Amino acid sequence: MSVNYEFRPKPTLFDFAKLEEQLTAKTAPPIPLFKKALGLINQRLDQAFYDGADIRDLVYGRAWAMDQLLAIVWRQFAWPDDRIALIAVGGYGRGELHPKSDIDLLILLKDDDDTPYREPLSDFITLLWDLKLDVGHSVRSLNDCEREARADITVVTNLLENRTLVGSDGLRQEMVQRLSTECMWPSAKFFEAKWQEQIARHYKFNNSEYSLEPNIKSSPGGLRDIQMIGWVAKRHFNAHSLEDLLNEGFLTETEMRILEQGQCFLWQVRYALHVLAGRPEDRLLFDYQRQLAVLFGYLDSENRLAIEQFMKRYFRVVTTLTELNDVLLQHFEEALLQKDEEVSLEPLNKRFHIRNGLIEHLGDNVFERHPFALIEIFLLMAENPSIKGVRASTIRALRDHRHLVDESFRRDLGARSLFMELLRSSGDVALQLTRMSRYGLLGRYLPEFGHAVGLTQYDLFHVYTVDAHTLRLLRFLQSFRDASNGKDYPLATRLIQQLPKLEVIWLAGLYHDLGKGRGGDHSELGAEDARDFCERHQLSKRDTHLVSWLVENHLLMSMTAQKQDISDPDVISHFAEQVSDQVRLDYLYVLTVADINATNPSLWNGWRAALLNQLYTETHRAFRRGLENPIDPTERVLETQEEAMTLLRSLDVNEQRVRELWKTLDDEYFLQDAPSEVAWHTQGILEQQEPGQPLVLVAAPATDMSEGGTKVFIHTRDAAFGFAATAAIMDRLGLSIHDARISTSRQGFTLNTLIVLEQDGEVPRSPERLEEIRLELIKELNSPEDFPALVQHHTPRQLKHFNLATQVYISNDPSNLRTLVEVITPDRPGLLARIGRIFVEFDLWLQNAKIATLGERVEDVFFITHQDGTPLSDPELCHRLQARLCEELDRQARQPGY
Repeated sequence: MSVNYEFRPKPTLFDFAKLEEQLTAKTAPPIPLFKKALGLINQRLDQAFYDGADIRDLVYGRAWAMDQLLAIVWRQFAWPDDRIALIAVGGYGRGELHPKSDIDLLILLKDDDDTPYREPLSDFITLLWDLKLDVGHSVRSLNDCEREARADITVVTNLLENRTLVGSDGLRQEMVQRLSTECMWPSAKFFEAKWQEQIARHYKFNNSEYSLEPNIKSSPGGLRDIQMIGWVAKRHFNAHSLEDLLNEGFLTETEMRILEQGQCFLWQVRYALHVLAGRPEDRLLFDYQRQLAVLFGYLDSENRLAIEQFMKRYFRVVTTLTELNDVLLQHFEEALLQKDEEVSLEPLNKRFHIRNGLIEHLGDNVFERHPFALIEIFLLMAENPSIKGVRASTIRALRDHRHLVDESFRRDLGARSLFMELLRSSGDVALQLTRMSRYGLLGRYLPEFGHAVGLTQYDLFHVYTVDAHTLRLLRFLQSFRDASNGKDYPLATRLIQQLPKLEVIWLAGLYHDLGKGRGGDHSELGAEDARDFCERHQLSKRDTHLVSWLVENHLLMSMTAQKQDISDPDVISHFAEQVSDQVRLDYLYVLTVADINATNPSLWNGWRAALLNQLYTETHRAFRRGLENPIDPTERVLETQEEAMTLLRSLDVNEQRVRELWKTLDDEYFLQDAPSEVAWHTQGILEQQEPGQPLVLVAAPATDMSEGGTKVFIHTRDAAFGFAATAAIMDRLGLSIHDARISTSRQGFTLNTLIVLEQDGEVPRSPERLEEIRLELIKELNSPEDFPALVQHHTPRQLKHFNLATQVYISNDPSNLRTLVEVITPDRPGLLARIGRIFVEFDLWLQNAKIATLGERVEDVFFITHQDGTPLSDPELCHRLQARLCEELDRQARQPGY
């Protein structure tokens, strides 16, 4: 379907008449002449693209040029009669052609017998291949077309768009007649099949137009969604242009303009992708995003990279196209699939009723007369779960009147009251806020949300735009309200039921990231915006303070759990002081779990769940005990030992031998390990058959993943390269270390407890896998001085685009007499082993490690001391350690292929 643009062929593109004269005169072999013609056409079109020519001239112009060339090629062969024709179909049939797109051809025969045409057909196709043309062709008779189209929706769709290039146009017209709705695929059936096809296609892309590397053709809001409208319109109305749809009343002038502008932008991006990639590339890969941003004229600014500005424009365009696709397809559904349904009307109030399950406005001027109805409609849907959605005509009315949501509207007490009622509703609040966003109303009512629409962060950690992430977070909050999710999120599901005011968590979720893109700390900026909202909407001072506190501290719990030693009572006490009370803790936990899940689908795993649960539980105990009564470490050690001894007695382990073993261990060991782990370690050590050999115990967590990851306990002679060798072995086994707790006995043994996961975040569980881990560690740790070679994995393609310089921060923890080393660096294979080797170089002892991989980078924290157990106090030593870590890790990141 064309977009109301009249393409006028440019005679300067190429002189086809002269080419045909040269071929007739046989002044040169045909293949070089054709290749030269193709080269000149491509060169001139590409130069015109860089010179800023109208993209429609380039796309239609390339198709027009190919038409001329194919016709000349066709005429090089002797065809026995006129009962054959060369037809352009598919995208090429629409008269569109991008630099590396397939040229879809149908060689249409009048009769089923293709014998008379076999030789010239073979020569014709061979010549096209010799010319390196990306041709997709089929040879079909009229009967073949009818039979295959009747059986396959993709065939009839491809044949719907057709043009005769050479031969009898009567053949094409007869094909069109055989494929008409009177003969097959009536428009309602065709629409239903295509809609299901679109649903399946969108599902492959997580039903989201937002992706780190979107597909501009097939992702939601991409070119396929525009083509979908064209296919359905052509089938039902025999419409050949958007103007035809306008005349049918299924498209407004504004919608037509949106489609035209959206298609032109996507064509520009696709054209550039094909040129840069040198192949038919429709994915906006990181490999090209930066080049495209420069090509489209974006420059890095103080607050936003050029690539982020370009991607913001892309996401805004496809968001608008997705919204329009929804509206128009719903129009088609109501006109085609529901036209014979009996009408059922259920009144709601003077402004709305329910029509066949969909909410519909009453009267064309309802929103003009009652602007507050622009919010009321979403409240009504929240209060009436039976409403399946919004009628298409009402969606259009919402879009046409959203300009009414201005500063005056936002000051209106009625509108503010309705919005707060929505947040306090017992219905699906997240769904209604998502609908408000989809129809362009949420970003107008909350301008700070509007500024975040399409806002990206150029990294592998935040896989969604800020607005998409925010709405996903709200949907997770909504899912916690459903008791059936208790299995996956037991604590969050329980806590959300007892939160005093749900509007507080909705507002904290809405505002937690909206400060991004403004420069400065997004948490502080978001807290200011949230405070302003609460004051405008007349929330109490207590609730206002709670919302703004949650926004400002929404990262506090995850950062504490992932970067600090939460087995340390001082860490728990400090965290509890920051949170201050149980209510805040409950809100913060629920918000944190939703935030992690909504940031990146790969982030949430059993290990992060276990960390947060442990931090919540320990902080809850601190509140019950009273912050003025912090736990005594000696008391904690005795409690752990007593509980562990109770477990060991039930296993008939000799108590005297247990006490003798425990005398060789420092209090630190009993502070950082749970009683069940102490009992597990103790039993293993005492029952070891070969005391001189390394002891390795491996245990997968329970199936509910409450313990987070597979635990690996290693008891072996203390060796300088112990941790570095262990990390190298884990890397070779394809495992990632997420936590490391290291203790040393007075008899020269180390007791290391690691939490490991597979590289994809899954928990190693099978007995075979656990035994493989155990045996490989025993074999290598028998002689750790023979340091295993670091695995030379190729760095994944996406990671190669992020070469941030390594940052190392060194500070002391006076209360625990140890030094903290925080390393922020690109994620690369063998990283932990390299860091471990450097600690050995400096004669340092690693006590503990917290490993966090955040997309393309790691943010690891190591707790180290000198070999005598004292923290690092020499500034010069700290400086040399910092420089050595940066030098080695940056060198590794620069290695080609790694």
